[in-house]
Amino acid sequence: MTTPEIELVAPGTYEENGVPHEQLAWLREHDPVHRHHGDPERGNPPFWAVTRHEDVVHVSRHPEVFSSYERLALFDEPADEHLALQRMMMLNQDPPEHSRKRGIVNRGFTPRAIGVLERHIREICRDLVAEALRRDGGGAGDGDGAADFVRDLAAPLPLYVICELLGAPPEDREKIFNWSNTLIGADDPEFQRSPDEGTRAATQLYAYAAALAAERRERPRDDIVTRLLQPGPDGEVLTGDEFELFVMLLSVAGNETTRNAASGGMLALFEHPGQWERLRADPALVRTAADEIVRWVTPVNLFRRTAVRDTVLRGRRIAEGDKVVVFYASANRDASVFDDPFAFDVGRDPNPHLGFGGGGPHFCLGAHLARLELCVLFETLLDAMPNIELSGNVRRLRSSFINGVKEMPVRLRPVSRD
Repeated sequence: MTTPEIELVAPGTYEENGVPHEQLAWLREHDPVHRHHGDPERGNPPFWAVTRHEDVVHVSRHPEVFSSYERLALFDEPADEHLALQRMMMLNQDPPEHSRKRGIVNRGFTPRAIGVLERHIREICRDLVAEALRRDGGGAGDGDGAADFVRDLAAPLPLYVICELLGAPPEDREKIFNWSNTLIGADDPEFQRSPDEGTRAATQLYAYAAALAAERRERPRDDIVTRLLQPGPDGEVLTGDEFELFVMLLSVAGNETTRNAASGGMLALFEHPGQWERLRADPALVRTAADEIVRWVTPVNLFRRTAVRDTVLRGRRIAEGDKVVVFYASANRDASVFDDPFAFDVGRDPNPHLGFGGGGPHFCLGAHLARLELCVLFETLLDAMPNIELSGNVRRLRSSFINGVKEMPVRLRPVSRD
């Protein structure tokens, strides 16, 4: 490419072809801090596209220069009337306020706390596999409805785990799932059929969180909701608005990222059958495979920061107020960091990918949980259906923010236990 047509934030590009890796590779080599024309038709101004691993890490680790709070962390320009509320969400905060809130919610996401969930996650995976086999006619492909990897396995797993964390009853799973899809699928007409549907979903989720909090204050349980509503050793506690926004963040981020990592990871294994055979021969590789899946898929493609003072990045002068967008999918293919970055290698180690963020204050709170869910899911698949295969066309999410798969029909082909 000599003069690339840079369409890094066009949702249709991702729906049709996935991440535009050829364009991103050109930028990494020739213009790693690129001045993009933005999307004026949707009210999005020009921005700096940051594509190299080193620079994404730099921006992520210097919130005093590149702020999440100033104009929020999502790509689209926020409406000024919504700024005050949205700035209360951890995703859109900078230290020290972000550090205060992170310290509170960390109570439910320590490695020890997540490790306690492993047995239950294994039960969920076994149940999902059994139900998918029933749907697929026992794996023969002649059941009442063909199996779909996203619908039957990848989507319900994180949803059920989140409901377990929240102490939400099973009958609430479907509405939490639908709210999450609506909020994340702003550019996909399949998920948002009217302009106000996203606002409606957010309002309903806030109300659900408020009711959940009220119930736990009256009847505490041994769950994350109760722990977040009670003062910790330092006396800190989330306010009502902060708690409701955290539930929304957990319901969306915890659901969509793991779901799309699992779906994209299975697709990568279909496209690289030799790597699936490696896992079959050595299931212990699921530990490194989980991180390679996150690197390869990069479920969250980008986040936005705003420069709060004039600065220079790789020789480009960035002015106070400029929009700066970090592309994790590009950083995760940077040849200066990864050997053979366009090879999918389930044994890759070390693997300093940025699929959980670029480090700094916004490193993914649920990284331990996501790794555990991916490991257990693929361990279960290797044990129960090692001959799983793709059986139809894959449909992708229309979004430049989430690298998502909406539909992936599969033939399950279980192991015979005779």
